[in-house]
Amino acid sequence: MKTAVVLLSGGLDSATVLALAREQGYRCHCLSMDYGQRHRAELAAAARVAKALGAAHHRVVKIDLGGFGGSALTDANISVPTSGVAPGIPVTYVPARNTILLSFALANAEVCGANDIFFGANAVDYSGYPDCRPDYVTAYESMANLATRAAVEGQRLTIHTPIIALSKADIIRKGVALGVDYAMTVSCYQATDSGLACGQCDACRLRRTGFEQAGLRDPTRYK
Repeated sequence: MKTAVVLLSGGLDSATVLALAREQGYRCHCLSMDYGQRHRAELAAAARVAKALGAAHHRVVKIDLGGFGGSALTDANISVPTSGVAPGIPVTYVPARNTILLSFALANAEVCGANDIFFGANAVDYSGYPDCRPDYVTAYESMANLATRAAVEGQRLTIHTPIIALSKADIIRKGVALGVDYAMTVSCYQATDSGLACGQCDACRLRRTGFEQAGLRDPTRYK
C-alpha cells in the first residue's frame, strides 16, 4: 500500500482531502499543527476525523507562529472580521503558514517513506490567501524535489491538491459521497472550546454557503 502524509487541520476541506487519499488506496499519516491558533477545537476535530476516516497514524506537532503574530488567527489583539468576505488578502492570513506546514509534512514524509503529500489548498473559495494558488503548490513541489535526500536518490515527491479547483459545494458533495461526517469538523476561525461556530467569520460564511449550494443540510453546530 502506498504511504502519504496528509495535512489535517480538522476543517471541512482537509477532511475531504483525507477521504480522497484513502479512496485512492493510500495509507495515511495525518499531520496536524498546533501553531498558536486562536482555538484548539480544530485539533480535537482533526483527531476525530483521522480516527473516523481510517488514518494509519495521526501526529500533532507544536510550533509557535503566535510568537510572530501578524494575523487575526494568531494575535488576540487583531479581531477576526465578521462583516462578510471582502476582496484582497484578509487579516486571517497567517504569514508563511502553508510554507511552514508543508515543510513539516515534507520532513514527516522523508521519515515515514512517503512519496506523496496531500494538502487541502483551494484556489476558488480561498479567501485570497496567496499560498493556496496552483503556482505556489507547483513551486513548492519543485523546491521539495531539490531539497530532500529521498528526491536526490530517485524517490520523487508529489504534492496532491485534489480540491484546488473545486467550489465549496463540490467539495462537500465529494465528501458526502465518500462518507465524511462534516459534523465532526470545525472550520470557524473563532470557535468555542467545544467547537461551536460563530456563524459570522469568513470561514463560517463560505462553509454555510457551500452547504446551501450543494442542497444539503448544514450539520455545523453554531453558537
